[in-house]
Amino acid sequence: MVRFSGVGLRYPEGEGAAALSGIDFALAPGSFTWLLGPSGAGKSSLLRLMSLSLRATEGEVEVLDTRISRLKRRAFPALRRRIGVVFQDYRLLPHLSVYENAALPLRIQGLTEGRLAADVREILRWVGLLDRADSPPAALSGGEQQRLALARAVVARPALLVADEPTGNLDSLQARRVIALLREMHRMGTTVIVATHSEALPAEYPAPSLRLAAGRLVSHG
Repeated sequence: MVRFSGVGLRYPEGEGAAALSGIDFALAPGSFTWLLGPSGAGKSSLLRLMSLSLRATEGEVEVLDTRISRLKRRAFPALRRRIGVVFQDYRLLPHLSVYENAALPLRIQGLTEGRLAADVREILRWVGLLDRADSPPAALSGGEQQRLALARAVVARPALLVADEPTGNLDSLQARRVIALLREMHRMGTTVIVATHSEALPAEYPAPSLRLAAGRLVSHG
């Protein structure tokens, strides 16, 4: 599903030193993995490589059986559509309703209202927001906004779901609800990787983990 082989990432001069160095690991299809480490360890950089937002400056990244270094530019959009991303800061569009935020990935794919309506309503029901479908994102609590961000990430049924500190701005109750939804996606067959600086959540929900420190992989198990 995902393989990093000798992967390094260096941002342009003036943006700091190497963000990642010598990263080697593989994720099996249908796995759930924690990505652990303190702030600044390189977790977001690794997820940006995995979600095709960045290209590695060293080594080889393979995602969904595709070598990214060999991927032609015109093929990126189709591969990205198979990857869902959940951000800590939600990145919802404030001028769109809850329904339209969730529907956005399907509209980008060109689906008509008749084809997407049932999927959008079902995904909003799944995250407990169907009764808020006509509300603007600003009317939602932080936990509700994160659940909407998750709905948007998975409405197109991605094969791979990456979540970058999805619980960092939430209280413990809302954090557990978001993790429960992510684990449910895993049970339905999606490969899920969740970055967190929390040690409590992985202890409460044991699963294989990758641990980063200063841009290097220090444990994989």
